[in-house]
Amino acid sequence: MNNDPSSAENALEFSDIADLFLRYGSLSSPSFFDGRMVASLAVATDEQDVASEEWLQEICAVLGVEQPHDREDAAVLLGWRSQARHQLADEQMDFEPLLPDELFSVPERAQSLKMWAMGFSEVIDEFGIDDNWSAPLREAVEAMSEIGALDLDDGVADDGESEADLLALYEHVRVTALTLYLECHPGNPQVFKEDEQSPSQLH
Repeated sequence: MNNDPSSAENALEFSDIADLFLRYGSLSSPSFFDGRMVASLAVATDEQDVASEEWLQEICAVLGVEQPHDREDAAVLLGWRSQARHQLADEQMDFEPLLPDELFSVPERAQSLKMWAMGFSEVIDEFGIDDNWSAPLREAVEAMSEIGALDLDDGVADDGESEADLLALYEHVRVTALTLYLECHPGNPQVFKEDEQSPSQLH
C-alpha cells in the first residue's frame, strides 16, 4: 500500500476514517478530531507540535484501545495526520477538511461541518488568539466559533438553498485553516482578502 499523502490516488477520505472508528466501536465524530488536528498543526511551532506517535496515542484513547489493532490501522491513522500536514503546507493550497462528501445528505454534512468547527475552535481556545494575526484571520477564527455553535436542532433542509449555504461555510472553514497555517508559518502567501465577507448561516 502506498501511503504517500501527496498522492491523490491514495488520499484518505472521510469514509476511511469513519469506517475505522466504527470498527473500533467508537461513535465519536472523525470530523471533530480532524478539526482539532488541523488547528493544532496550523498554530503549533516545531517545538510545540505533538509528535505523530503521541497523536496516535491520543486517537487510540478516543477509540478505547492502547494501540491500533494492526499495522494497517496504524498506517491509516498516521496517514490521516500526514495528509493534513502535507495539504496545509503545499503551495497548491489544496487543503480539504475531512468531511462527508455529496453522497451524504445536506443535514448530515452540516452536522459534520459543525463538529469540525467545534474541534478547531477548541484548540484555538487552548492556544488563544494571537494579536499578531491579521484582522481578517482573527475575524475568520471568531466566525469558526459561530459555525461550531450553529443550532441544527430544528433540522436543515435537504435542498439547493441549504446546500449553497453549506458550501459557503465549507469554504470559510477551509480558507480559515489554510490562512491560520500560513500566518503561523511565515514565508507563504496570504489567502484571505481584507474585504472577505463572513459566511452565511444555514437555513
